[in-house]
Amino acid sequence: MDLSLPPIIFGSSALGNLYEVVPDGTKRAIVAQWIEQQDQPLIDSAGKYGAGLALENIGRLLKELGVDPRAVRISNKLGWKRVPLTADEPTFEKGAWFGLEHDAEQCISHDGILECHEQGNELLGDYRAELVSVHDPDEYLAAADTEADAAARYEDVLGAYRALAGLREAGEVGGVGVGSKDWRVIRRLFADGVPLDWVMLANSFTLLTHPPEVIDFLAELDAAGVTIVNSAVFNAGFLIGGRYFDYQIITPQSHPQLFEWRERFLALCKVHGISPALACCQFALSPPGVVALALNTSNPKRVAENVACVREAVPAGFWQALKDEGLLARDYPHL
Repeated sequence: MDLSLPPIIFGSSALGNLYEVVPDGTKRAIVAQWIEQQDQPLIDSAGKYGAGLALENIGRLLKELGVDPRAVRISNKLGWKRVPLTADEPTFEKGAWFGLEHDAEQCISHDGILECHEQGNELLGDYRAELVSVHDPDEYLAAADTEADAAARYEDVLGAYRALAGLREAGEVGGVGVGSKDWRVIRRLFADGVPLDWVMLANSFTLLTHPPEVIDFLAELDAAGVTIVNSAVFNAGFLIGGRYFDYQIITPQSHPQLFEWRERFLALCKVHGISPALACCQFALSPPGVVALALNTSNPKRVAENVACVREAVPAGFWQALKDEGLLARDYPHL
């Protein structure tokens, strides 16, 4: 299936107050930049983002900005449903989301995923999700405490995909995919014949982490005509100077090798006059079949920078320098 994805997909977790309460004016400016920087932008969101707050803000802000629903596309990763907040703070992903007035509960099953889809469109208001997926099935499966529980959870995931396939067959959505931090779960679903139009890998293929088995799987997906979206290409911000590595705060004391790698990488970027973000993005786009990056920011000024990172090229000499310094596998085949 040809999804005709743009090279950048705009992540929306900042609109759900990830790691901080983002001022409404900043959220509005982010959405305005999406519209300014790209014709018919594709926005990636999820019911998990702020317990539906991101979806709610997308619909509200697009409407306030006078954006025609036909002028924007939305992808909604399904699997979490907004529920009333009954405690002092949300019970899901504690410490990640701030300023929320609702809670969220995981809801992965045939009927549950349909509820998530319906609720997501309600939160979007005048807008609808064109692309849908099951969000983080890897985390759902990893929570199993017995073999029987693991088998039942996998059946839940398969049931969710039967429901999404029904939405696609009915013409209610244009494509079905999967988003996962563990690429092996995507491989399992693919091997079991789940009909995927696209996949979104997170933290699985980056300039730091690009094991041969992932490269081989990307080639397998490409050969099967499955569209590949790469996300978390900075390992959750760490590769370009952030505190978080794969969504966890780390220190030089706890992970000295990671900090040493980053120091050498940043120094080499400086020598060659290459933006670290550009290097990470262009590497993440290099395998055949990877057609888009999902990039996220809480700073409106960086939206244009992110767009530039998927458009600008990196000189071949820089990649060779990375290989010479042992920062990129010498046998990496696509650069």
